[in-house]
Amino acid sequence: MDTIILIAIKDEAPVTLLHQDNVFFTGVGKVNAATHAARLIEQYKPKRIINFGTAGGITVGAGLHHCTRFVQRDMNCTDLGFSAGQTPFESSIAIGTTEGLTCSTGDNFVSTPTLEIPADIVDMEAYAIAKACYYSSIEFICFKYVTDSADTNASTDWKQTVSLGEKHYINKLKELSIY
Repeated sequence: MDTIILIAIKDEAPVTLLHQDNVFFTGVGKVNAATHAARLIEQYKPKRIINFGTAGGITVGAGLHHCTRFVQRDMNCTDLGFSAGQTPFESSIAIGTTEGLTCSTGDNFVSTPTLEIPADIVDMEAYAIAKACYYSSIEFICFKYVTDSADTNASTDWKQTVSLGEKHYINKLKELSIY
């Protein structure tokens, strides 16, 4: 299997992909994403992993966005002199070029507009998958569909727009000659 597609939950997945043998669901959060990605990398030894999913927009609005830099949102060691989102003693993970956006991954659903997040997009899985790919020398491609503005309306907006990324994901797979 050359390409694996990882999506957190079925609600985010295009219906046409639900039963494809290279589509897997990680579950929500960094631990679920990391363990599933590592297990699938070990089992299938893919050349690339594509991650689709929903996200909150910090600097961007609704639509599909390419992410190439990943930081951990809930890694906060600023008292020790590290930047917000930086994992101590390592740099953020940059995949490919820096032309894409920065995705801040954390084990919380962002709904506080005053929270300072050094990123364009917030999600709950991409950093973990990116790191598994990075350490296994596997190409990682990440596209997030922004469903909300990571503000007080985030949960309501997400529930109403979670499935709207479907046509964008399919178009991106066609563009990548995978679908």
